[in-house]
Amino acid sequence: MSTQPAPTTASPDDAPAADAPATDGHAGPTDAERVTTQTLRALKTAGTPIAMLTAYDYTSARLLDRAGVDVLLVGDSASNVMAGHETTLPMTLDHMIYHAQCVVRGTGRALVVVDLPFGSFQGNTDEALASAIRVMKETGAHAVKMEGGEAVTGAAQRIVEAGIPVMGHLGLTPQSIYEFGTWQVRAEDEAEADQLRRDAERLEEAGCFALVLEKIPAALGKEVSETLSIPVIGIGAGDGCDGQVLVSHDLLGLSTDFNPRFVRRYARLDERIVEAVERYVEDVRGRAFPSEEESY
Repeated sequence: MSTQPAPTTASPDDAPAADAPATDGHAGPTDAERVTTQTLRALKTAGTPIAMLTAYDYTSARLLDRAGVDVLLVGDSASNVMAGHETTLPMTLDHMIYHAQCVVRGTGRALVVVDLPFGSFQGNTDEALASAIRVMKETGAHAVKMEGGEAVTGAAQRIVEAGIPVMGHLGLTPQSIYEFGTWQVRAEDEAEADQLRRDAERLEEAGCFALVLEKIPAALGKEVSETLSIPVIGIGAGDGCDGQVLVSHDLLGLSTDFNPRFVRRYARLDERIVEAVERYVEDVRGRAFPSEEESY
């Protein structure tokens, strides 16, 4: 199958302006208004909620960036929604770097944050720093995210000291699912809630620029958001956080076999896609596609 375009004769009017940027036909947005970690802090100060979504590929990243999302998280949830695994544990650093490269190429405004996957930072601070450096050098992303509390503060601080922004993640941490043994709400009892409060403060002290809180009581999410000076972004943590994050496949109705309480579906693209493909198959079977206008 050839994708080479047929030769054409261009008129002078078709020529790009001298100062026009070169493109491959799929130009992404410009970097004129790139969101930074300081932008997020300013949004918190102003009381403006931060909108964050996951992205794993170039095409979806372009669309989400166009829609005005502040932060795109290249999440290890790609293990679930892109690769079909039950957990996030199979994702490797190489996998994350590949997905991040695709997302960065599709964005010009959103801050791009990349999950450090399980096994890439837990060993020691040297390993953690090396993993973060690889992500930054090989992808062009703007920050990394780490799951965990007190146990990862040393690694987080070392990465920050190397000049790499770090986002923390507490509450339900999917990389620790076999420790938890369940996907239930975390920090409902006071002992675990107290530990989460301490961990949040330690991550801020380690230099994290933001914190994700997943699947915890709304009152606790609001309390932590008000206590910390850094932005706190919730997923199933109530409306008192400084921002919200969802897996884009859940929001768009592409992963309808996953129905947690905290997900709001803004579309049912699964149905739209199936309908479109069914029409395509019908047209092919009936020789209604391609038409004369769609042929050379």
